[in-house]
Amino acid sequence: MIFDAARLAFANLFAPETRSVFWKVLGLTILVLVGLWLALRETFIYFTLPWIDQLIPGTAGWEGWLTFVIGIFASLGLALVLALLLAPVTALIAGFFLDDVAEVVERRDYPQDAAGRPLPLGEAISGTLKFLGVIIVGNIIALFLLLIPGINLIAFFLVNGYLLGREFFEFAAMRHRPPAEARLFRAKHAGTVFLAGLVLAAFLAVPLLNLLTPLFAAGMMVHLHKKLSHRDPAFSQ
Repeated sequence: MIFDAARLAFANLFAPETRSVFWKVLGLTILVLVGLWLALRETFIYFTLPWIDQLIPGTAGWEGWLTFVIGIFASLGLALVLALLLAPVTALIAGFFLDDVAEVVERRDYPQDAAGRPLPLGEAISGTLKFLGVIIVGNIIALFLLLIPGINLIAFFLVNGYLLGREFFEFAAMRHRPPAEARLFRAKHAGTVFLAGLVLAAFLAVPLLNLLTPLFAAGMMVHLHKKLSHRDPAFSQ
């Protein structure tokens, strides 16, 4: 059931119905990162030139060359910083399109079931920030645990498996259930949700592919929630 949900979710990433969401997320991520890069670069140059003029008197006539040299170093440094921000920025933007992914999966693969409801704006924003936090925590843990032999991979998968499984499954469940009921349903199937979260953690561990983690996780957990709901019809939906 878990691997079937993962297989369907991965295929969904490149399906014609969700391709537009993929390009929206990618395009907006690039625009945001380029905008940040330009803004931070110009701010850095603006505040650095007067400081250099005070530190090294007599450089007033070299503004053009200094701006060029500082611009090169600032551009390289900021590019490295933004590379670290790539996953969090993608997660933040993708969070606003998770309902689009879920709607496509539900409409195409489960037409006989009642349609889910998009989360209200407040819940959607809160959920997006939670997804962002999960991705940030996951990347920080991955960075620090690389320095600790023996427990790094185990801790990475356990922590991220739990966080990713919990957040994304509850997102899928809340499209059909009140929040309290969604949490109870997740708790009832905690073992299955955790194992599914380990698959998401493995996806998160793959460079570049991890940028698609929110879209993949949303699709996978929609499938998993549907399959568990069909197996557990006594739990009202």
